Amino acid sequence: NLLNILVCVQAVHTRIALQRQYLATLGKLSPAEDDSLWKLINNQRAECKHYETTWTFAMDISKMAVEAAYVSGAEQASITIRTNIQLAQSQIDEAKKGSAEADRKLAETKADEIQRMAEYHAFLQNNDHEMHEAYLRED
Repeated sequence: NLLNILVCVQAVHTRIALQRQYLATLGKLSPAEDDSLWKLINNQRAECKHYETTWTFAMDISKMAVEAAYVSGAEQASITIRTNIQLAQSQIDEAKKGSAEADRKLAETKADEIQRMAEYHAFLQNNDHEMHEAYLRED
């Protein structure tokens, strides 16, 4: 279970690194490279969601095991399991927090990209209009 948590944390960090790479190369990639990078980012997002689902299921089963241990009289075992569950839950919450932060940063990146593209297109249109006026003045 701890290994899965570490793998998910690694997936979140990989996803954040990919998003930073995307932001650093914004406007410099070909459409194919851009699509490829987005596929990697989306695959990392799907991997994180997969781990979250798996952990939720594992946590539910573990909680049932705690209850069964307690009911059967294995009080010390139930306390140990409960402590481990709390530790795992805090690590899962931290991974979810990192994933949510990555989603937020990705949304900001996308908004920045849209803003930059709009500014760039406005700049091009303005230059085309100025060039057309300059051409007309020369006649």
